[in-house]
Amino acid sequence: MKTSPGLETDFMDNLPAPRIDRREFLKLGGGVFILFSVGDFSTFAEAQQSQRGLPTDFNAFLRIGEDGRVSCYTGKIEMGQGVNTSLAQMLADELDVQLDVVDMVMGDTDLCPYDRGTFGSQTTRSFGQALRAAGAEAKRVLVELASEQLKLSVETLGTENGSVFDKSNRNNRVPYARLTQGKRIERHLSQAAIRKMPSEFRVMNKPVNRRDAEDKVTGKARYSADIQLPGMLYARILRPPAHGAKLTGVDLSSARKISDVVVIQEGDFVAVLHQYPDVAEQALSAIQATFSTPLSVVNDTTIFDHLLSVAGPGQVVSKEGDLPTGERASKSVIERTYRDGYKAHAPMEPHTAVANLEGSKMTVWASTQTPFPLKDEIVRGLGFSPENVRIITPYLGGGFGGKSRNLQAVEAARLAKLTGKPVQVAWTRQEEFFYDAFRPAAIVKIRSGITGNGSIAFWDYSVYFAGQRGSQHFYTIPHYSTRSFEAEPGKSAHPFATGPWRAPANNTNTFARESQIDIMAAEAGCDPLEFRLQHLPEGNIKSVLKAAGEKFGWKPAKGPSGRGYGIACGTDAGTFVATIAEVAVDKRTGDVRVQRVVCAQDMGLVINPAGASIQMEGCIMMGLGYALKEDVRFKNGEILNENFDTYEIPRFSWLPKIETVLMDNKGADPQGGGEPAIITMGGAIANAIFDAIGARVFQLPMTPERIKEALAKK
Repeated sequence: MKTSPGLETDFMDNLPAPRIDRREFLKLGGGVFILFSVGDFSTFAEAQQSQRGLPTDFNAFLRIGEDGRVSCYTGKIEMGQGVNTSLAQMLADELDVQLDVVDMVMGDTDLCPYDRGTFGSQTTRSFGQALRAAGAEAKRVLVELASEQLKLSVETLGTENGSVFDKSNRNNRVPYARLTQGKRIERHLSQAAIRKMPSEFRVMNKPVNRRDAEDKVTGKARYSADIQLPGMLYARILRPPAHGAKLTGVDLSSARKISDVVVIQEGDFVAVLHQYPDVAEQALSAIQATFSTPLSVVNDTTIFDHLLSVAGPGQVVSKEGDLPTGERASKSVIERTYRDGYKAHAPMEPHTAVANLEGSKMTVWASTQTPFPLKDEIVRGLGFSPENVRIITPYLGGGFGGKSRNLQAVEAARLAKLTGKPVQVAWTRQEEFFYDAFRPAAIVKIRSGITGNGSIAFWDYSVYFAGQRGSQHFYTIPHYSTRSFEAEPGKSAHPFATGPWRAPANNTNTFARESQIDIMAAEAGCDPLEFRLQHLPEGNIKSVLKAAGEKFGWKPAKGPSGRGYGIACGTDAGTFVATIAEVAVDKRTGDVRVQRVVCAQDMGLVINPAGASIQMEGCIMMGLGYALKEDVRFKNGEILNENFDTYEIPRFSWLPKIETVLMDNKGADPQGGGEPAIITMGGAIANAIFDAIGARVFQLPMTPERIKEALAKK
């Protein structure tokens, strides 16, 4: 399955609308129910939701039960971003209950209403706002019920700690749990309820330890691979040696001789299963198979020429002024090409699923970002009726966009149906690399000019195959054009699947844009921070850049200064971010040591400052990988990276000193925090390398070999 780079929803756009009567989700007894609907992206209008198969009546709900506990049911999932904590904070604050009485029920298709999936840093900024409104509406309903029971007007009542009280006599109160009196009270959120002002917050905007932290550090947390069922079989599946390879012959006789091994062959789908995974592996090794593999001239070296050769005419993303006019006004014109190779998601937890068929009911525990689309895949692919398929999403050990695809879960369900027994499919690291939907390789071409007084005169920006996200600049430039290129119709771009990778497109675009800005600053003889500030309008992006500079202790100097300082700034998921990195470069070996990173972020209202800082730190560390080491190598459809010995991801020993700054912007709506801080790492490190050694690398990752090559050309 191939997806358009940078568009995280393309591969799900053609899925049919959910067919289950969502009223079935609400057979939960008495209590107060608030039903609400929210799109996966803040720009979705209700009509767009309908067009894309999203429910327009409700796709989430909360319940205040007769035991006083508050439950939120949502198809969103928890994969390390901490939303099971921050969403609970939002609901607890709006309802005036203690955080520990809020339960988040997430990603279970039998209990939760339909949701397209968890991606794009949208859970807090989009779903969270509707959740807050639902909490405020629920509180209003509870106050009305208390008004009837206490025989007092609504205006005379207040709420705290899960109770409604008489403001004139705080001892005269009634707990939420007693208000329903066994009845079921249902309300639809039809308009924005009155949410709390920042001055009223008691739980939001306060640092809170993640509620899953203890379970995860002690090993109690259950992931898909931890699901153990009686009689379960472990499956190993015959894989092709390369993308595009076809099975031409298979001999299963030796595998069948191994005691208690179950052998499955259904067309080209061949699997062996056993109650012990090592025996299943032994059986897989015993299979004799032959494949035909087409030859391909496209490899990790020639891919960039190939992509340019199949590019279509391009789409204008943004345009203003007149480029020839800007070029005539330029004293210097700078033209550069930036390249970025394929990147693997490489999560610590590989794709895993356990499937169990009981009667006609198929239940699948899967590491997936998209439980409801997975359900539909199984319904369509294996012939089950929707009401007979249930997806349960345990904790995920990282997703980064890569667990939006669900091949392993469909395989597990297929094998459970064929064998009649519970089946676990857990990909090996080699399978994880082979079947990954990589972040696409891409090229960015930029022509830009500066006037005699050091102002940017024009900006001509073309991005090929990364996608549009992050391609639009935010600098003050009178003449500019931004275009995005994908494959010409009928031509194939990538030799394997590609898809979203943490802040898709934006990493590549920010690396190219901020490198070019730095080159222009050096050409103008200007300090790179001052050059940016001179070309930024007043607002969020300028504020975060100033904050990062102040925290870092930046002293102006023309680059390259020899200090090894680099700057990059950008926007993603509604959040503004600026990063300053300090590096040391060994000119003999080309090795880079990132010593310090300061990152400032304006994400509007910060629900959980502790969680937000952790996400920023995770982004910074992950960003070290795509900037310096991570590169997918391939030839003739074969993925040459099979494990972490050949695909090097960041290690704890790489960690620089990390300092984060969260801007105080409580009056703005909360924005995405799971991705923005990663987008600036490539640009900041590239600029720091240039500042350290006076040589610039134009291709990610900036490996020692590429750095030595840049030095040789200096």
